[in-house]
Amino acid sequence: MKQKIGILIDYDFTNKHVPPYPHPVFFSYENPKRMQTIIQYLEGMKLFENEKIHKLIPRVVTKSILQLAHSQYYIEAVERLSKFGSGMLSEETYITHDTFLLAKKAVGGVIACLESVINHKSNQAFALVRPPGHHALREQSSGLCIFNNIANAIHYLRKRKNYNKKIVIIDIDDHYGDGIARFFYEDPNVLYFSVHEFDFVEGDMGFITELGAKKGKGTNINFPIPMNTTDAHFMEFTEILTPILAQFHPDLIIVAAGFDMYFADPIGNCLLTSKSYYEFAKYILARARQVCDGKVAFVLEGGYSLIGLPICVSAIIRALLGEPFIPQPFEQVEFSAPLEKTDFLTIKDSLKELLQSFWNI
Repeated sequence: MKQKIGILIDYDFTNKHVPPYPHPVFFSYENPKRMQTIIQYLEGMKLFENEKIHKLIPRVVTKSILQLAHSQYYIEAVERLSKFGSGMLSEETYITHDTFLLAKKAVGGVIACLESVINHKSNQAFALVRPPGHHALREQSSGLCIFNNIANAIHYLRKRKNYNKKIVIIDIDDHYGDGIARFFYEDPNVLYFSVHEFDFVEGDMGFITELGAKKGKGTNINFPIPMNTTDAHFMEFTEILTPILAQFHPDLIIVAAGFDMYFADPIGNCLLTSKSYYEFAKYILARARQVCDGKVAFVLEGGYSLIGLPICVSAIIRALLGEPFIPQPFEQVEFSAPLEKTDFLTIKDSLKELLQSFWNI
């Protein structure tokens, strides 16, 4: 197949589900400007004129599709509040009159991307959707997320399309995707690997001892990293992930692509630049070509710096295209008090010891 990269966009993501309050309220960071800046940046670089790029559109999803992952009560609660025109699903998740529509489109966008890749219509794909989804639970919104876009899409493929092959989800959002982890915690055919900022002082969700349960033991893998992690050490997790991918041998890799580890992000505490996302995408593409015929789908999760977000998204796409990428001059920052490599050696050694019963690392 001639190289084709599917980019899913829908202009409803640029103008719907507008937060009811301005900054500095936490949940106001999830707003249409995120997608406006991404699409305008990609259009400015004439991305959609590239013959290797083709646009994808969201699949229309019904309540019956949403019920594959979420309870009827929860779905109807989101719909009811949307019809009312406003409300709060939780302390971190707001509702407007068009939230239900947009949240369904986010699920449908991820489904369209996964189908495009597994049906060989795209070599790789990127679902540029909002609101994000990796925190959402079966009966509860959480962390700016309404429906769990990735979990719902996987359940759709399994239950409606009889796609029962192995899947790896690699989550690089700054925050632990506890929603995805809970959906597949006992599932041996979905391996969830999360790289996320961790509070090593107070304790946090997403610790290395959370390994899955029952038949899924060993397929929930967390690589927690300390705040202030920079480009110099971000890719340390690959020492663990590379042999696991080779042994698990998935048919598809899904990347929960959060960009809130970016150094200028307002709700993350890491110090990455776009260089890390470019190098990460190159790494994932190379591994995918080895284990699953290059089938990778990226799904936008977090990322709230309106300057950094479009640059990081474009870095991923440049890597998929096999094109060079040069970080912006303003990203050439010397951060004080860098972390030591020994900090990451401790994490890797501890995780290797825990995983030795499941994987040859």
